[in-house]
This record gives sequence, structure tokens and C-alpha cells, in this order.
Amino acid sequence: MRIVFGGSQRYAETDVHDANERIAARQTDHGRADESVSDGTWRMQQEDIDRVQEFRKCIECFLCQDVCHVLRDHQMHDKFIGPRFLIHVAALEMHPLDTEDRIEELRSAQGIGYCNITKCCTKVCPENIEITDNAIIPLKERVVDDFYDPFGWIWRTLKRLSDKGLKR
Repeated sequence: MRIVFGGSQRYAETDVHDANERIAARQTDHGRADESVSDGTWRMQQEDIDRVQEFRKCIECFLCQDVCHVLRDHQMHDKFIGPRFLIHVAALEMHPLDTEDRIEELRSAQGIGYCNITKCCTKVCPENIEITDNAIIPLKERVVDDFYDPFGWIWRTLKRLSDKGLKR
């Protein structure tokens, strides 16, 4: 499989273990159009690449963890992973070719719901990473879409029913 990053002519050879269908389904589920070309080339939007590269700028100073009120004031270390680790999850979750589903884990084990978006972490970041706007809020939106959106439930139920009807 050949991957074209952005609009440039840089190519990367990769073996994704026949994950083309999962990737296409995932990109479609998260609002990205299926951009697979018939020759197996994937075209990635530059904004997707920029977002993931922004997360990789993290120097792991943990200042964001230090100022997070959920961790500092409420001592919820066992329930909430904090902004630094949410950046790591966002880098994985928002990569255009990622196929894992971390939404349930974000909601239950990693406690993303505890963040109330005060933007303290963004303000102290020495690398000027927009932690809240580019990582935490999109992750929270994905959790809400999957678990709390009644229209999403109806849509997924109808889609499952129609898929079952087509397979019979």
C-alpha cells in the first residue's frame, strides 16, 4: 500500500495487515471522507497530519498535569489520566490510519468526563500545544457521539438493521 501525505510527493510504504476496510469505515464514521484511491493509495488531509504532528511536539514536562485541577485539587489520579496522557491518546485516536476504537476506554477507564475544559493545561504548555481545543474537546465529542447522542443511537440501530436486511 502506498500512502501520500498531504499534497506532496513523499511516499511511504507500509503494511497495514489488510485494514483498508476498517480504516475506510472509521474515517467515514468520524466525518472524514473515504479517500482511498483504486490503486490502494491513501490521501491524507494536511490538517489531519498537522494535528497529529502538533501532539508530537509534547516534551513531557508534565506542567499540564501539575495545573490540572482534577488531579491537583481533587486527587482523582485513579479515575482521570490527565491532559498529558489525553494528548497521547489523541495522537493515536486522530491519526488518519488508526483503526483502534478507544472511545469506551476514554469514557470509563481514562475518565475524560472529569475534564471541565478550564484550559489551564493549554495556558501552561511551553510548546503552545492547543491541548484543550485540539485534543480534549474532540475526544470528548467522540465519547458523546458514541454514548450520549440519541440521534446517533437511532442512526446506528437503523444502519445495523439495514445491514442485516441486506445480508439475508
